[in-house]
Amino acid sequence: MSTGPRAQRRDDISQRIIEIGRVHLTERGAAALSLRAVARDLGMVSSAVYRYVADRDALLTLLVVDAYDEVGDLVDMTLVRESRRRWDSRLLAISQTVREWALAEPARYALLYGSPVPGYAAPAEVTVAPGTRIVLALLALLAEGVAVGDVHCDGSVPLPRGLGKDLRRISRELQLDLAEAVLGRGVLFWSTMFGAISLEVFGQLGGESFTEPALLFDHQIRLAITTLRGD
Repeated sequence: MSTGPRAQRRDDISQRIIEIGRVHLTERGAAALSLRAVARDLGMVSSAVYRYVADRDALLTLLVVDAYDEVGDLVDMTLVRESRRRWDSRLLAISQTVREWALAEPARYALLYGSPVPGYAAPAEVTVAPGTRIVLALLALLAEGVAVGDVHCDGSVPLPRGLGKDLRRISRELQLDLAEAVLGRGVLFWSTMFGAISLEVFGQLGGESFTEPALLFDHQIRLAITTLRGD
């Protein structure tokens, strides 16, 4: 942790840079982010800001990690709040949490799950850990469903050999104890959840086609949970 007045000032300025970056992200979009503009709003010359953030890509990375951590913290709080409920109820609850955050923070959601920012590649060594918090929470609940006997793999949809190999590798990398077919269903759930959220956040549901999108979302998640079960 940072200590002392100089370190505290650095932390304070770094946090202000993130806060201003959030505003600019919402107002201008990720592709138009500018450290010079951030410095201007911060009341500093641009050369001084470079002591805290090296360049535009470093600013984007700060905002990516900040967004991942915020929604990840909300998911963790939901899991604590709903800890006495069944695994599938908690799965629905954290899905709702992610949706609510995305609708409240569409620009930050778009930074994480929308179109890539031209010329920017997120550094894996900084972004993978915060970026996998939600999927690991989902898979932990899926593993709980397996442990209590709710999730079954009947092999009715065989895995292609190459896909099975990928799923085994992913399972090892994430240190999971899930059969390939179960992990494949977890990926289906993940893509269903974020696909449904993205359709709503990016206005692709078709105007007034669905008057209560929250009901549509919950229905889709429940259908995905049924697929997870193998019912």
